[in-house]
Amino acid sequence: MSRTTDILLTALAPAVWGSTYLVTTEALPAGYPITMAALRALPAGLMLLAVTRCLPPRAWLGRVFLLGSFNFAVFWALLFVAAYRLPGGVAATLGSLQAMMVIFMARGWLGTPIRRAALAAAGTGVLGVALLLIGPDAGLDPVGLAAGLGGAASMAAGTVLSRKWQPPVSALSFTAWQLAAGGLILLPLALIMEPTLPPLTMTNLAGLLWLGLVGAALTYALWFRGVARIEPGAVAMLGMMSPVTAVLLGWVVLGQSLTLLQGLGAIVVLGSVWVGQKANRASNAGTPVVVAKVPARLV
Repeated sequence: MSRTTDILLTALAPAVWGSTYLVTTEALPAGYPITMAALRALPAGLMLLAVTRCLPPRAWLGRVFLLGSFNFAVFWALLFVAAYRLPGGVAATLGSLQAMMVIFMARGWLGTPIRRAALAAAGTGVLGVALLLIGPDAGLDPVGLAAGLGGAASMAAGTVLSRKWQPPVSALSFTAWQLAAGGLILLPLALIMEPTLPPLTMTNLAGLLWLGLVGAALTYALWFRGVARIEPGAVAMLGMMSPVTAVLLGWVVLGQSLTLLQGLGAIVVLGSVWVGQKANRASNAGTPVVVAKVPARLV
């Protein structure tokens, strides 16, 4: 399969993640962020485990729970904190810093060289997201800022380590392991920190099904497949597709306004994503993907 096809399939994941804000605000009960995150991750992970019938071997449990923490439990928890304490545009802009973080983490953990063009593309993408989302009344809450930066760092670490630790199983199985681990971490946190969830309506269930089956199981399988095939910096740049989709959905579905400045921001983001694919390919040409030689136990 060509690299272009790999990029397009991987880009579907953050494009779908852009619907999370719309579904969360319009279809899910408010005030239960950790519970909703647990219900998004754990059922999807268990379903994929049942489908793939592939459990991680004992030697992999530590890595699986660490990846599940970085990619889901810690990332989603901090993401909700940032969303509650910051304007959406500020939170999304902090999240877009993930692309820069991945470049430096990949240098330290994978030995990937750093190219100026890749850094420039990542920085320009952050500027584009800011133009797309930040308004003149944006506030800067310290706790929210720390949560936004921590969430971006968590996802960046999960992306790079998912590349570094490649088990000899399918992307679907690798996704199942991490979703189940992340959900198991989130579940007790939800039970301790949040009140009992009220009875769910059909709208609530439909929203959870979308976020769990499509927004988690399917899209993260595509994401981890891309992580294994495409350079980490290039994959991280694709994450900037999420705020673009979110703004477009708000405009089309909710009737929100779309200014010329936002349109310019969208163009800057898309351009930086395209440049980032070229720059990161040049900086990682010939870098092999190392698959860990640890046999998976099939059940």
